[in-house]
Amino acid sequence: MSRAGEEEVVERFLDAASRGDAAQVTSLLAAVPSLLERTDPRGWTALMVGARNGHQNVVQTLLRHGCDKSSVISVGQSASDVAKFWGHQNVSVLLGDVDAESRENYFGREPLDRLSAKRTDSVWLDDRKKHPESVFLLFSGLSPMICRDQQGAQHLCRLGYDAVKDLVDRSDASLVFLGVERRSGGKSSSEELPAWFALSSDEDGAALLERCPHSKGKCSFASSPQRDLLNLSDDDAGVLAPARALLAWHRRYAFCSTCGSATVSEEGGHKRSCRNQECPSNKGVHNTCYPRTDPVVIMLVVHPDGNQCLLGRKSVFPPGMFSCLAGFVEPGETLEAAARREVCEESGVGVGAVRYVSCQPWPMPSQLMIGCLCVAVTTDISVDRDEIEEARWFPRQQVMEALLGGGSRPEPAHAGLVIPPKQTIAHQLLRHWISTGANL
Repeated sequence: MSRAGEEEVVERFLDAASRGDAAQVTSLLAAVPSLLERTDPRGWTALMVGARNGHQNVVQTLLRHGCDKSSVISVGQSASDVAKFWGHQNVSVLLGDVDAESRENYFGREPLDRLSAKRTDSVWLDDRKKHPESVFLLFSGLSPMICRDQQGAQHLCRLGYDAVKDLVDRSDASLVFLGVERRSGGKSSSEELPAWFALSSDEDGAALLERCPHSKGKCSFASSPQRDLLNLSDDDAGVLAPARALLAWHRRYAFCSTCGSATVSEEGGHKRSCRNQECPSNKGVHNTCYPRTDPVVIMLVVHPDGNQCLLGRKSVFPPGMFSCLAGFVEPGETLEAAARREVCEESGVGVGAVRYVSCQPWPMPSQLMIGCLCVAVTTDISVDRDEIEEARWFPRQQVMEALLGGGSRPEPAHAGLVIPPKQTIAHQLLRHWISTGANL
């Protein structure tokens, strides 16, 4: 085969891997097995190209033929790193990233089995409310009761039924069934496991604190959601997310949005039904009766050169802090379209490729933050000051220094870039970009 013919075969092989054509990849390998280790001008193998585009079938085919998954490009990244960077967790796991399956963001852990089938079983729920092993999380409005241990760590206070029994059935209190503890030990049925409830009351906060046996100087109600609620353990944060979001929904939807009549909580606090039996909302299934979650896209926009990212700041941010751009998804809009629209509206920058990375429940009061990585197709910035006050391109090295330096402590603007705390998905998107290297 001539050199020109050989190069043409290599190009066809890499193109097939890029398009996800596993059949052509197999056919070409049968004819020229050495194609496995051939690369494009950037040094990318077919495995890296397939991983870049999330083609699991191609990756599986190449691995079956003995492709070396440990090969790296010039900046030291493997095919697994490439897949991880572009949010293809299934491919990353296939290539040996054992952590990709379990990766989660703060507020995203699920320590409880939601046991949704039991929400309509009023007899079972009534029994669980009074059970001595049941756990109640008490809220003053939307602020959870928090205890501090001897080391100063914060925890959600766990109360028993006796401490709150007079509040449970009061009309001015909201009660939500959160689920049961995950099966462990010798428990044979989820019905035997401790049930958890969230309970919100407008009773005086000081009086509510007296219900906790450990309240003397150790317990309080969270005064700043953005501060206090980001200092819990991952398990506590995972319980808090649905609890606070549901309680916020109950406080805002006491009346029917269809006819204006009063509503009543049902199904363990996971539904509100209109008291007006003639209301259309009582006929069929309507989203006005169920708790809402608002989807929000949050984007890390990467410069075409691969070594800068776009960050913006709002006037309410601490000095020097910049974060990823974000915005609500509109009705009838895809995540990709929402990401492109929001970036353009806020910064004037055009976006091409959009890749999903991970998501985070955000109970302030009830958003789902959908983290995306975007590639810019234009670089000129024109800020909409009704949305943000400033946007800038930040070089990779400066972001890396902010991450290594903590990045979440407010400092004077001249001291360098300050990034959001590690509990936020914005921080994790930045870490994701930095950890997987350049030019991916």
